Amino acid sequence: MSEVRATDGVLADRFGRVATDLRVSLTDRCNLRCTYCMPAEGLAWLPREELLSDAEIVRLVRIAVERLGVTDVRFTGGEPLIRPGVVDIIGACAEMRPRPRMSVTTNGIGLERMAGALKTAGLDRVNVSLDTLDPERFKTLTRRDRHAAVIAGLEAAAAAGLVPVKVNSVLMRGVNDDEAPELVRFALAHGYELRFIEQMPLDAQHSWDRSKMVTADEILASLRASYTLLPDPVERGGAPAETWVVDGYTATDGGPARVGVIGSVTRPFCGDCDRTRLTADGQIRNCLFATDESDLRGALRGGATDEEIARRWQAAMWAKRAGHGIDNPTFLQPARPMSAIGG
Repeated sequence: MSEVRATDGVLADRFGRVATDLRVSLTDRCNLRCTYCMPAEGLAWLPREELLSDAEIVRLVRIAVERLGVTDVRFTGGEPLIRPGVVDIIGACAEMRPRPRMSVTTNGIGLERMAGALKTAGLDRVNVSLDTLDPERFKTLTRRDRHAAVIAGLEAAAAAGLVPVKVNSVLMRGVNDDEAPELVRFALAHGYELRFIEQMPLDAQHSWDRSKMVTADEILASLRASYTLLPDPVERGGAPAETWVVDGYTATDGGPARVGVIGSVTRPFCGDCDRTRLTADGQIRNCLFATDESDLRGALRGGATDEEIARRWQAAMWAKRAGHGIDNPTFLQPARPMSAIGG
């Protein structure tokens, strides 16, 4: 490809990658306390005045879509559905031209009540986190007794047409690593697309231990003991998940059923990364594992024009590293945990 410059009206970096997928964190707050994400007592939440307003979020998304070539917007958290203005934000973004594809990554709590409104506002689909099918194990993992609410949320999302409904599962050694085949069986039975995600060093406690992480190879070995996995003919592109066709099963749209694995640690996809991240307090992160950020909130509130903000965003992306460097001895875990960065 020809060289892409930082001034070409896109979010390019020095390695020729162009970000077209924007992850927007709507809040750092969450109504679960997952053991691999935050301590039981929770975290010190961002002060309200530091959070972007609904209008500020919409303005930044508009700049990304209309000036910088972003085509996909995913709203994350924390738990994005606890943001009071989430439906209005999605509705405003759906009116943009070109209209971005929009999704939400959620823990599923509240989705049963909100699925219809989200669809009407313009949301295209959802990713729902579900690490176990055992209600008691769910209570242990999340420190909340809300398993039934997540299952109901999945069903409501499918009924509302927020499809394909994708399920994200993190397997942990000695905790739920025996559930991989059962989770696939559940997803196949309901027409959901399952994605297993390697546990990443993004916990607030900074207690991540690579030796306790269930790797992509281990996940695939467990699945192949129960299913025949065939190469997926659909090109992966910049998608984080490697996907396989589950032989003998059909998806709800009549096509082949698929399962995916996101091996962020052991099978990194940095060379094809097409993502840029906006935190709930208006900071740009050019990598999930970045140790620095670029402030757009200050520019917004200081009277900067859309063009000035776009240039700041481009400069932030131009500085993106070649890879996350988890295997490098000098790797430092980001100070912010996943709940404050946005997935």
